[in-house]
Amino acid sequence: MDFTLNNEQQMLRDGITKFLAARYDLETSRAAVKTGAGWQPGTWRAFAEELGILGATLPEEFDGIGGGAVELMVITEALGHALVIEPYVDAVVVAGGLLQRSGSPRAAEVLKELVAGNAVVALAATEPESADRWQDAQTTARPDGDGWVLNGSKITVVAAPLATHLLVTARVEGDEGVSLFLTEAGAAGIAMHPYRTIDDRSAADVTLTDLRLGADALLGERGRAWPSLAQARDEGAAAVCSEAVGCMRKVLADTVEYCKQRQQFGQPIGSFQVLQHRMVDMFMEVEQSAAAVYLAMLNLEADEATRARAVSAGKATIGRAARFVGEQAVQLHGGMGMTEELAIGHYFKRLTALQYEFGTTDQHLSRYAELTKP
Repeated sequence: MDFTLNNEQQMLRDGITKFLAARYDLETSRAAVKTGAGWQPGTWRAFAEELGILGATLPEEFDGIGGGAVELMVITEALGHALVIEPYVDAVVVAGGLLQRSGSPRAAEVLKELVAGNAVVALAATEPESADRWQDAQTTARPDGDGWVLNGSKITVVAAPLATHLLVTARVEGDEGVSLFLTEAGAAGIAMHPYRTIDDRSAADVTLTDLRLGADALLGERGRAWPSLAQARDEGAAAVCSEAVGCMRKVLADTVEYCKQRQQFGQPIGSFQVLQHRMVDMFMEVEQSAAAVYLAMLNLEADEATRARAVSAGKATIGRAARFVGEQAVQLHGGMGMTEELAIGHYFKRLTALQYEFGTTDQHLSRYAELTKP
């Protein structure tokens, strides 16, 4: 297969890479997380107005550019390489995909605002009892006249403190399936407990108490949201896999450079054969991960079983590689590898968190085994 990028895709990658190298400073982004708004709103707007990446993978009818899986891979790998904390995957890939497939006029309006950089949408699907089994939502939705009343709790809603809108999974009494609702994040009846995750993302636990929504809040058919949610979950998994490849490429490059400079016994530690072997092993894991991402990305539009199999293979491969590459990088840097001052410690935290997003390594291994049974 030919994995060469075409001219437009190459220009997209070069544009993002140059922008982030010039204007996305790791120290500044971490300061914004700890002492500011939790992100850089100006950067998010620049993603929309200067780079156009918020709409790069969305159809033109929503003011997007109409790109596909390759464009998604190019964008997310570049964001991972720069360790960008703005919620591209959560808001654009996952929530944006759900809005696009819903067929709702209101969803279309919000999606256009997202592409313009005026909105951030977060999916609230994980619950205390059902964990990350999105299809087992215990949050209830009760018909109330022409509208709905929602009650329940959601946990670890990434980007919720930054969001203008939430997508909420809930179950209507008597329905076997789950439904999806759109609401403004500041609506009466929504309470948030915000916090910072280990990898410096903004997240919140969300409580819904008699949240009253209009009839247009229901996206798609009642009780039939799971196929779209399953697709969003796979798309999110593939996107964070690509992000992980970007992270690992940066980690490997920094480790090689450090080993060229660090002196021990009068010579660079990179001259020691045993450490060279470790870095070669890291390189092999990164390249295997890149191949796994190609497999996952190029099957996102395939039938459900093929898509799930490819995504799980990629996520399981990335989970193993991210742990190995991260641990080796920290060890080769010595005690400095875990400090806040050195970039490698921040990348290690992100690589650790990535292993648990959109399904753990073990969950994807189990799903892959189930899907490949004779």
